[in-house]
Amino acid sequence: MRNILPLALLCSCCIAANALAAEAPQPQKQQAKKAATPATDRSGKTRKGKASYYSHKLAGKKMADGTPMNPDANIAASKTLPLGTKAKVTNLENGKSAHVEIRDRGPYVDGRIVDVSPKVARQLDMDEQGVAPVEVKPTELPPKQE
Repeated sequence: MRNILPLALLCSCCIAANALAAEAPQPQKQQAKKAATPATDRSGKTRKGKASYYSHKLAGKKMADGTPMNPDANIAASKTLPLGTKAKVTNLENGKSAHVEIRDRGPYVDGRIVDVSPKVARQLDMDEQGVAPVEVKPTELPPKQE
């Protein structure tokens, strides 16, 4: 009998804590992808870093330019190049290259400078390892938007 009182007290505290937690405002979930921001690198400079590629699971998801992600298109994501930029991406391990259009923002992993579509990953022969050292050389910048 002596154990019932502390047990009842513990249960009532847990119930009260759950009720208060349910009433507390819940923080909004962070977006999985950061909002598209205007890129400012219009220098045309060649950049070197690591590339990764989009999962097929993202097929059809809206990209920063408003179009759906097409895994069979020559597209890429960059945090710094303006949307609509055309660029040549070269795998520095094997010399294979592909031409892409920047249509999305990312990657959001430190050390990576570009995410490419699965088609481009196959062209660069990096689809097995998933990440490769690359060179990204802008070939055509879109008109500057005011």
